[in-house]
Amino acid sequence: MSETEEDVVLSEGEAEEGAQEEGRGEEDNDDQVLVSPLTQETISQGLSLLCRTGNGLAHAYVKLDLKDKGLTDIATISKCIHLRFLDVSNNHLTDLSPLASLTQLLWLKIDGNAVASFKGQPLGQLTYLQWLSLAMNHLNDLEGLSGTALESLNLISNNIQRVNGLQYSRLTNLVTLELRGNHLETTDGIYLPNLRRLYLAQNVIKHLEGLEKLERLTTLHLRDNQLETLDGISPNMKYLQYLNVRGNVIFSQNTLLSLGRVSNTLRTLVLSENPVAETEDYRLSVLVCLPQLERLDKDPVSSVERTEAQERVKELMEEEIPEPEDF
Repeated sequence: MSETEEDVVLSEGEAEEGAQEEGRGEEDNDDQVLVSPLTQETISQGLSLLCRTGNGLAHAYVKLDLKDKGLTDIATISKCIHLRFLDVSNNHLTDLSPLASLTQLLWLKIDGNAVASFKGQPLGQLTYLQWLSLAMNHLNDLEGLSGTALESLNLISNNIQRVNGLQYSRLTNLVTLELRGNHLETTDGIYLPNLRRLYLAQNVIKHLEGLEKLERLTTLHLRDNQLETLDGISPNMKYLQYLNVRGNVIFSQNTLLSLGRVSNTLRTLVLSENPVAETEDYRLSVLVCLPQLERLDKDPVSSVERTEAQERVKELMEEEIPEPEDF
């Protein structure tokens, strides 16, 4: 994934997050939330996308939009067994148990509600669910999370401090994990060997730990954290192509040596808004460590820069060759 493509992904996520915040403006005071159960009339108004049912013998609406309805209870939805796409964002939901009967769901968006835990929720019973978003809820951990078909999980802006409870055996197909805007201090606990894309921006991460287990990771986004070093970057990360550590507190060019562990695969590096980016010969120093790099910060690597870096590498190698002793 190129830096430009990545910026688009993140821009869309940030725009969506802003919309979620607006939609939850009145949720802060639970005492003021009025009981508002889901009615059949509301369901009828939100249904769309007529498709054949699973047995091919009938037709049913498979998409339901219930966002911004002020709902506190969705018990009535349990009868909508043919649903494949469901959006219940920006309501006041805490209990998702009525979803247990919706076993055909492929896509589920629950952003901007008040879900506090995965425990006791029926998400693991949704065996076809591939895309799940619970951004802007009240989650503190990931205990109880499961989904063998789940490929993408969005948990932006919850209250997660540590990644506890992730069990690889229950998330074998997860390739994209979004944890931006939580309270993580470490990357430890994300033991998902099939994960490809990991977004951890806007946390308070100080240490990179456990990354050696993410052998298939291609994209790692750590913008706006509190990293001083990149020591946790592991040579086991044999597919890493994109790394964004913009807006951290990386001072020393010696830190760049850690990136040599992924020099064969890394193609895009974003280091801007770190003190190291203001040091002399910054771009040259990076390219000496990462000769295969194609883009550094916003700018592609030029042929002139690449040649200069190659010459510098030769100079360094010559300096290391000891002079023959006189006899």
